[in-house]
Amino acid sequence: MKIKFILFIFITIWLALLVRVFLLSVESNSYYEKLSYDNTIKIEQIAPVRGEIVDVNNKPIAINELGFKIQLAPHLGLKKNSQTFESEIDILIKLLPKLDKEKIIKNYKKVDSYYNHNFIDIVEFVSYEEIMPVYSILNLRENINIVSSPKRLYPYKEVGAHIIGYVSRANKSDIEEDKLQELIGYTGKTGIEKNYNTYLQGLPGKREIKVNANNQEIEELSNKEAQEDRKLILNIDIELQKYISSLFENKSGAVIVMGVNGAILSASSFPEYDLNTFVSGISQDVWDHLSTSLEKPFTNKLIHGLYPPGSTIKTGLGLLYITSPDMGYFSVNCTASMPLGKRVFRCWKKDGHGHVGINRAIRESCDDFFYKGSIQLGIKKLSEGLIRYGLGQKTGVDLPNEFVGTVPSREWKRKKYNMPWYIGETVNTSIGQGDFLVTPMQMAQFTALMAIGKLPRPYFANKIGDAVIEPEFQDIFDENELKKLPIIQKAMYEVCNVPSGTAMQYLSSRVKIAGKTGTAQVVGILQDIKNRELEHEMEYYTRSHAWFTSYGPYSDPQYVVLAMVEHGGHGGAAAGKIVSDIYNKLLEMGYIKQ
Repeated sequence: MKIKFILFIFITIWLALLVRVFLLSVESNSYYEKLSYDNTIKIEQIAPVRGEIVDVNNKPIAINELGFKIQLAPHLGLKKNSQTFESEIDILIKLLPKLDKEKIIKNYKKVDSYYNHNFIDIVEFVSYEEIMPVYSILNLRENINIVSSPKRLYPYKEVGAHIIGYVSRANKSDIEEDKLQELIGYTGKTGIEKNYNTYLQGLPGKREIKVNANNQEIEELSNKEAQEDRKLILNIDIELQKYISSLFENKSGAVIVMGVNGAILSASSFPEYDLNTFVSGISQDVWDHLSTSLEKPFTNKLIHGLYPPGSTIKTGLGLLYITSPDMGYFSVNCTASMPLGKRVFRCWKKDGHGHVGINRAIRESCDDFFYKGSIQLGIKKLSEGLIRYGLGQKTGVDLPNEFVGTVPSREWKRKKYNMPWYIGETVNTSIGQGDFLVTPMQMAQFTALMAIGKLPRPYFANKIGDAVIEPEFQDIFDENELKKLPIIQKAMYEVCNVPSGTAMQYLSSRVKIAGKTGTAQVVGILQDIKNRELEHEMEYYTRSHAWFTSYGPYSDPQYVVLAMVEHGGHGGAAAGKIVSDIYNKLLEMGYIKQ
């Protein structure tokens, strides 16, 4: 029995040993094969080259400047290699004296460690012209690696800065959002560059290589090319953009030139700034100057500037009046003032306009007409109608983080301030004042609605790859509104073409246009002041914002041209010449044919 037991134990142990040998020699083979493969095969991702942005005529707006980055072998910072490290740095500085030695050393030591076996980036960018005379010398040094590394360049510098946007170094949050940013190193931060970043940056390539124990390349096993150089074509005409920038010298505000189908030919926020300063990192002095400027050059006023619209909204409000079943052929007797409770609401014309109907109310911008009409229409219908016309909501333009503005209402005030609504606020809203705020992009879209009876989506991109961007419209108006829209259009024509129109005396356009001026107050006027101070006599930052929005030609609407001059005073006086010059330029460039 003992012999049998001992024999059983002996056989069991041998079976266990055989099973273990089998597992080590056969089953574990795949595991150790993979481990061996990982130790000898290296996967390198290839960063794609960012696509160019060009204008409608294929002129480059954002391109890549040819250049190189310099890398240094790892572990040279260790004590035993310190002489080699210093020698390599000294050679670099001797050959490229413009390099910052302290910055190079800092960049290297920040990344160098026992665990890092990859070459370390020590210089982000050296231009082609600088490196070519010394390229062959540097390339022969085994500790130095020269890698192609293009840098973003904006040939037109500040022109169109807010719509084009810029690229800059990817930060931690950028990398968390998109792991590809860690490989590329740069990402679109604002404007078109940000909105179309995924398309422009492309997709990485992949290179599989065999390396030895010293991490030296022995053989290339496969190479998948990156998807790169994706061109983005815009509707923008950069020559028109340059011309408009020259018109706005020493002024702040915004200009939009948009097809009535929504295609944006030019759009500018002023003042502008040189985009190239942000690519490699902006200096503290330049940053301080731009960030503290009262003109707010960093703000994209096209979609982030919120302004009272003033009288520019009277066209849409007038259409609501004449299509309301309760108002019929609404008219008023303007006596220049309208008492309401303890307040008096005054018309801009101190002697009053007398008898006023819809046509004259828009042509001469009679405030009293809109005061009294708003009381009859009520804030609910007023605010709901204007929101339906595109205000107080995003236009859908292809720029990031568009603001929605504010069309005041009872519900809005209760939600924001938990306070009741007063009828005086309805009156203020009717002339685009009070809490009423819009962006210039919203007003351009609103003007296109008045021109063609449809609400277009504004858009900058003309072609993305092989895909042509088609216009998009919303049918906003009902049958009655479409029927009566010509009344509003005729009144807008008279604003620009009849002697009593608020814009006519300031226009010199060779194109027959229709439009609406607006003077949006930025400070309140005390009740006991009857003779208002003239705009040009006021302190600059207390002057009203000047609006002039238009479409043309009147008989065949093709383009919307909008100008908003911050603290410009009267809309027609401050913006009329700018708008006229733009229409004349459109005629000269062949966009409008007469």
